[in-house]
Amino acid sequence: MQDFKMTGREFLELAPPHQNLYLERLKRMEIIQKTFSELPKADQNLCNHGSYFLAANASICGLAANNFFRNILHVRKAAVVSAVPMAVIPFISTAAIYEVFVREPLFAGGLNCEVCAVVRGGLIGAAVGGLYPILLALPMNASLAARFSSSPLPGKENLLRFWLTTAQPVFRKMSWGVLVQLLTGLYLATKHHGIYVKVLQQMNAGRRDPEELEA
Repeated sequence: MQDFKMTGREFLELAPPHQNLYLERLKRMEIIQKTFSELPKADQNLCNHGSYFLAANASICGLAANNFFRNILHVRKAAVVSAVPMAVIPFISTAAIYEVFVREPLFAGGLNCEVCAVVRGGLIGAAVGGLYPILLALPMNASLAARFSSSPLPGKENLLRFWLTTAQPVFRKMSWGVLVQLLTGLYLATKHHGIYVKVLQQMNAGRRDPEELEA
């Protein structure tokens, strides 16, 4: 009985196409991560912790929107109860969504388009880091106003108009926060893509070195 031996290349040739693609992607991710670990610490820190700055701004937006709604609705109780979720939830949501849709696909080799990465970063900054905390603060303070009867609430027929009127000045005041988050997301995504380009440049330089030595 003959021994059956198969080289790595022969295995890849016999494997299904989708499996080959998956294995190649894993190999590329490993090379990217290894090359990334050789970058300066400043680049690594910006890449690993940059999204927390965007998330911290989202927490500030949440606290500011919460304070505006409390003043409009004359809510004086449950200050800590309303402040904690308005700081924590936007922080976690912004950091997680940025990681999933920008940083992870970028350094996994699945987001090579600079414009796409920058647009994603800006949209996440504006929508998740800016608008979402405002929308989250509205129902929370509405429930507190109803619970403590701090402000007279209309009937069901005028409910939508009342909340639109109540939210309008808050959105106007928070427009600066949304703009800051938009610019922060654009900047962060641009820097992350620049670091990714550095990784690719080092990978290409590493491939050329053995050829130059042999020459």
